[in-house]
Amino acid sequence: MAEAHFLSRLSAPARRALEANGVTTLEKLAELSEQEVLRFHGMGPASLPKLREALRAQGLTFRS
Repeated sequence: MAEAHFLSRLSAPARRALEANGVTTLEKLAELSEQEVLRFHGMGPASLPKLREALRAQGLTFRS
């Protein structure tokens, strides 16, 4: 999956949650922990597997 398209794989609320918090690249996402992402309004646990896979495809992970 190309990095530019990782947001398109998410539900609209999850996508808006990331965008509202300035997370528009996988590098920015990798600066956050899963727990931080889940605190965003509109982000739910169902989005985490998609985000993990997008990070993994680029050799990245969530911050520990």
